[in-house]
Amino acid sequence: MQWGAGLGALHFGRNRSISCGRLVVVAGHPLPESTATIMTDSWWRKTLCLAGGALLAAAAYLLHELLVVRKEQELDSKDAIILHQFTRPKNGIPSLSPFCLKMETYLRMADLPYQNYFDGKLSPQGKMPWIEYNQEQVFGSEFIIDFLEEKLGVNLNSSLSPEERAVSRAITKMVEEHFYWTIAYCQWVDNVEETKSMLAVSGPLSELLKWILSHVTGSLVKREMYGHGIGRFSKDEVYALMEKDMRTLATLLGDKKYIMGPKVSSVDAAVFGHLAQAMWTLPGTRPEQLIKGELINLAMYCERIRRKFWPEWFVDVDDLYYDGLSEEPNSPSQLPDLGLYSRSDSFPEEPSTLSHSATTHSLDSDPTGHSIFDSDMEAEYSEMEQLKG
Repeated sequence: MQWGAGLGALHFGRNRSISCGRLVVVAGHPLPESTATIMTDSWWRKTLCLAGGALLAAAAYLLHELLVVRKEQELDSKDAIILHQFTRPKNGIPSLSPFCLKMETYLRMADLPYQNYFDGKLSPQGKMPWIEYNQEQVFGSEFIIDFLEEKLGVNLNSSLSPEERAVSRAITKMVEEHFYWTIAYCQWVDNVEETKSMLAVSGPLSELLKWILSHVTGSLVKREMYGHGIGRFSKDEVYALMEKDMRTLATLLGDKKYIMGPKVSSVDAAVFGHLAQAMWTLPGTRPEQLIKGELINLAMYCERIRRKFWPEWFVDVDDLYYDGLSEEPNSPSQLPDLGLYSRSDSFPEEPSTLSHSATTHSLDSDPTGHSIFDSDMEAEYSEMEQLKG
């Protein structure tokens, strides 16, 4: 029996994506018996193999050149932050990856202009997101923030005392090294079909690709959770740990505007990136019930950050509390493409210490100059309580 090689383009890591940037032999498939009979002659076999190999090599080379030209065109921007991350999902949230959402939210909080590059190309460590800045590549959200602080002089934690910075780091590590795994379990293991429907994969084989991506990701999440240790517990125990983390965050937040007080800091980007998954990507699940019910201060916290730093990301008021009715997770995304450079100007409650100037038109204000943040969140909370009643 003769065998032909199948071609694919799958890239998987801690956060996974499908990219068409590389051609990789991933499977073999049997050829029809009639074809095998035709190819018994060694000369024909060698000729066909050489011709097929030449065509594949030519196709791979042309694809590579096209991608290189495209990347050079798009990334030829001096002093621009190039943010590599996954494609926007279909449900309206900017990213299904807490770390990608954290990094992009941080850039907006720090008022840094950046360019999204949705190529799905993972870092050498097999992770997302990562950035390029003037030909330098930086991997890992924590190292990216350190790099930007050193290179550009921004610091969201400048108002924090040494003790507060220590607390901020401890909270960040709890969220990213513990709470993250429980949310990943809920997304990619316990609710994998719902998460699959949110993936933005197009083409004639989109359903097959989404199925492969979601289920392979689920298997990898379970394997990595087992290695971490949290995956050795039962489903109920994993959810119990998740609930403890959420209650801890709710207690730490209390009635403050942000985690560390009245001013936004880097920990808010991390906490928001993870809580947003519970808030907007897991309809009908225990995380959603908690954040939109008993732990409503976390929901208001997420909404406060969404409105301030993501003015183009619209949600219905019904999405702010849990009524027991889950909406379809595959509704079209309402997050528009803001162009080559995504930019959100900061609107601090106090004079900004950042060195970057604001643009002439604010994304979160209308032409009259009235800001969408003029209304107090307390009034919205009262409105939500009336709706719930």
